Amino acid sequence: MTRTTPSPERARLAASLRDLRARTGLSMVGLAERTAFSKSSWERYLNGKSVPPRDAVRELCRLASEPEGRCLALWEIAESEWSGRAAPAPAPAPARRTETAQRTDAAAEAPSTVPEPVPPEPVPPEGSAPASRDDTRAGNRGAAVAVLASVCAVVVGGVAITLFLVLGQDAPRSSSSASPSASATGPRCRGAACEGRNPMDMKCGVGPQTLASYRTASGAMLELRDSRTCGTSWARMWGTRIGDRLEVTADGRPRSAEVKDEADAAAYVYTPMTTTRSGTVVRACFRPAPGGQSHGQSDGKGECFEGRVR
Repeated sequence: MTRTTPSPERARLAASLRDLRARTGLSMVGLAERTAFSKSSWERYLNGKSVPPRDAVRELCRLASEPEGRCLALWEIAESEWSGRAAPAPAPAPARRTETAQRTDAAAEAPSTVPEPVPPEPVPPEGSAPASRDDTRAGNRGAAVAVLASVCAVVVGGVAITLFLVLGQDAPRSSSSASPSASATGPRCRGAACEGRNPMDMKCGVGPQTLASYRTASGAMLELRDSRTCGTSWARMWGTRIGDRLEVTADGRPRSAEVKDEADAAAYVYTPMTTTRSGTVVRACFRPAPGGQSHGQSDGKGECFEGRVR
């Protein structure tokens, strides 16, 4: 589904994607030849008419030799807005419910008892009168029962074949075929290998837990995030200004990020990851840009808050 007027979130994402395409020097046809997406799809993505799939953003970043973190953050904001506005039920739904209700009413009006089977009539001799209306209805019922029996036989046969094929697979072969799919979609690092890496680039930012949230005096929003799959924690901020900084610390290892330009200020900005385990206390401190306000639990180090890994 497309929308004629892009929202501000989709407009920012589309502008960033157009800039990346210009850096590649590729036309729409060239993009279609080098990616898994068609020319018409790229036209919609670059014009902000629809939100591209995550893989499309990653492929364009790869072609432009651009790190994925900032564009994926813009994509996450646009995708959240897109999904939220698409949540209400579509307008045609009441019509479908009406048809269903009509079919239910028609079924309710049908007789609740099954008629006694009609014994077969003897074959009339040639030249006899045409079959009566009751005879015709009995013949139609018999044909319907025969068709229903045939359909049931086909369905039962299909289920039996499917069960045979599924249950006939040996366990080692099934596990080996499933492993490439899991590794292809799972995170790119775990534990110490993730230390100091970007959570979005390493796919640790897929389905994380939120340990704690905080709103600063300047209106910026902060969150402590955690992935038990990767064994890491990090912080993110949005609604910020250029020059704002966020630092996350766990077991004495500080990791920080800064809002460097307008694109950062309009998107999520993530700190690098630090390794954590269950029970680790993670602390985040926000330091506003020079001239900004900082109140609350500062201790001379900005506005700070904590969360514990579960």
